[in-house]
Amino acid sequence: MTKSIKNLHPERILIRSTNWIGDAIMTTPAVRTIRQNFPQAHIAILVHPWVADVFSASPHVDETILYKKKSDHKGLGGMWRLSRELSRKAFDIAILLQNAFEAALITYLAQIPVRAGFNRDGRGLLLTHSVSIGKGLRKIHQVHYYQGLLKNLGLICGPDELFLEISEGNREWASDLLRQRRSVGPLIGLNPGAAYGPAKRWPAEKYGDLASRLVRELDATVIVFGTQADQKAAEIIRQRTSGSIVDLCGKTDLGQALAVIKECRCFVTNDSGLMHVAAALQTPLVAIFGSTDHIATGPFSKNSAVVRKELSCSPCLKPDCRKDFECMMQIGVDEVFANVGTLLNTRE
Repeated sequence: MTKSIKNLHPERILIRSTNWIGDAIMTTPAVRTIRQNFPQAHIAILVHPWVADVFSASPHVDETILYKKKSDHKGLGGMWRLSRELSRKAFDIAILLQNAFEAALITYLAQIPVRAGFNRDGRGLLLTHSVSIGKGLRKIHQVHYYQGLLKNLGLICGPDELFLEISEGNREWASDLLRQRRSVGPLIGLNPGAAYGPAKRWPAEKYGDLASRLVRELDATVIVFGTQADQKAAEIIRQRTSGSIVDLCGKTDLGQALAVIKECRCFVTNDSGLMHVAAALQTPLVAIFGSTDHIATGPFSKNSAVVRKELSCSPCLKPDCRKDFECMMQIGVDEVFANVGTLLNTRE
């Protein structure tokens, strides 16, 4: 039986965040649970820089510590340097939402006396409070997975709703941007990118045809989101819509993107970090799924629609495809457009 951390009364808690935007957002109910169980504690969260904006405005976190794995904390020497920095902060408890061995090793080297997390990746001996993955935690949504860790550590779990706060500065930035770009129709976001390979990406040409219909039939303002890597997809979309889009690919940081997504009437997206952003912000969204598992990582939102095709090979969880991306190619523009219309009408 797992030892409880509920009655330890820590003054300083370190949370090791997950590494990717979507995963981090799915941990926000768990972060809130930790705050609710330890309301007087100083809570810090250790994150990669690209995840920091998920927590930078959160009232559940007092301090954000950057894990600069590509610079200051690179390699074994950098890991040792980070552990020394954490040691000087004198944390009482480390709660590891990330599953990697490295997360446990860093907190062990930092001499944090209580180290709690799932017993995965061969790190059991480095944890003082380890939780085994039972059958009940294997095939569930990731929100419940992280809450399940805390429940097994003796904490009283709060609500499962995602939580994402936007800074006032980013709200003002988005307001200024949209004031110059709005048409009379709805503001609709498109997110043609996704990490972990092309099998998660609905073709840019289909996004382009969808954008054309949105502009033509709904007089929509279409905004394309993404990183610099998505600029080619954005150009394909622009070419198929006579230039009637706002291309933000590679032109915003995460905090700014959050603020614009919050203003969208609907958001069409692949399985990606920004999909979870829209879910957390309660922006109506259409999520297009191919190779990944819509049960485990689908949008945790009642105001969403998942579009996918049930094939014998899905979900394969592979980054690429040997069958000509059949699961994505079978999804038509008409089907996605119809789901957008349903969500827009529901919100009226």
